[in-house]
Amino acid sequence: MAQVLEFKLPDLGEGLTEAEIVRWLVAVGDVVVVDQPVVEVETAKAMVEVPCPYGGVVTARYGEEGSELPVGAPLLTVAVGGTEPTEAPGRDETPAAPGETAADAAVSSEYSGNVLVGYGTAGPAARRRRVRPADPAVTRTSAVRAPVAPALAPAPLPVAVAVAGHGPVPVISPLVRKLARDQGLDLREVRGSGPEGLILRVDVERALAAPEATALGAAPAVVTAMPAPAAVSAAVGAARAGERIPLRGVRGAVAEKLSRSRTEIPDATCWVDADATELMAARAAMNAAGGPKISLLALLARICVHALARFPELNSTVDTAAREIVRLPDVHLGFAAQTPRGLVVPVVKDAGSRTAESLTAEFARLTGAARDSALTLADLTGGTFTLNNYGVFGVDGSTPIINHPEAAMLGVGRIVPKPWVHRGELAVRQVVQLSLTFDHRVCDGGTAGGFLRYVADCVEQPAVLLRTL
Repeated sequence: MAQVLEFKLPDLGEGLTEAEIVRWLVAVGDVVVVDQPVVEVETAKAMVEVPCPYGGVVTARYGEEGSELPVGAPLLTVAVGGTEPTEAPGRDETPAAPGETAADAAVSSEYSGNVLVGYGTAGPAARRRRVRPADPAVTRTSAVRAPVAPALAPAPLPVAVAVAGHGPVPVISPLVRKLARDQGLDLREVRGSGPEGLILRVDVERALAAPEATALGAAPAVVTAMPAPAAVSAAVGAARAGERIPLRGVRGAVAEKLSRSRTEIPDATCWVDADATELMAARAAMNAAGGPKISLLALLARICVHALARFPELNSTVDTAAREIVRLPDVHLGFAAQTPRGLVVPVVKDAGSRTAESLTAEFARLTGAARDSALTLADLTGGTFTLNNYGVFGVDGSTPIINHPEAAMLGVGRIVPKPWVHRGELAVRQVVQLSLTFDHRVCDGGTAGGFLRYVADCVEQPAVLLRTL
């Protein structure tokens, strides 16, 4: 006799209380093994696959794709310890296919403590097998708390859709693919506005709003009568009311964190222009010498690490409950990255002990994972100081909002040729504006100014770093 176990949405860490179901990876009747991913969810931190700690036959699912579930709510139920799923109270039974042997249908009933894929001992992704009913006419029905029946919708659109004569069209976000699928939009007809033609959510929404956007396979609607004046007035009123966009997922998390930062942290900003000509020349010389290429962000990160060693007040956080400033021993450097899902801040762990080559490689890895929506919670948490290179957006300056609960953020503008007095003469030099936003509770302006001045000196004269090596 099989035992039906209920798998609830686990605590995904960092105090997250809910998650949105993006895509189910299994259906009712599928056989799963221990630690097999069963659902893809989006939290306020990242997109993650949730593995099931039980092995058995899926008997029920809870929650539609696109819906939000709180932590601790049921995700699915699994029948373990037998060759056939057993009916749980209030749930319909799904018979196994006739002729199956125990060896064919046996599943592991061992419990796994893994929560996130990649954090435990799970091996390669397990294959899944559908247990089909003996009678094709038998259908699986709903259960308590409205479990979701097997999806009858078309299969999700592929990550890259081939377009004749134009190669594959990249579609990274599962949410974008789901939105297009739900609305019957052919992604092959959408022009992406992201890097290298990446199709973003805004592209899909724009295509859906266009007059020529129609459902796949659906005939265009025929207007047979003029709308009533009351209907026109209602439509105009709705248009004037504006579009309402839910603050949830990444955007909701960003909004909450920035609001908390501005509410709790008395921040101040100071800035300075610096001549980055020598830093750019040093980077060019390092890359010309052979070996792995060094990124400018990696050199700026090295400068930040050395500056924080001199001014440790800025590598700290404030414990408001204890009314204490906590100076942190290690530098875990966050950096702002714009992705199709919004702004995220991946963290380079132990940045203080890394070389320029190691920093370059880690920045590249995290940036790629961010664009692919593959960052884990570990990649997004634990930062102690943030480096924000907003110069990539073509702007010179900014007053960044501190990444709560950190104490400071260094902003770097674009590096552009400008007139500059160099060695007593007017010359055209590569100039950058540096800004530091800091928590005034952890230090005063003298400390913040000293940190920023040291960073500017290292940018202007990279040889200054040799004194600290």
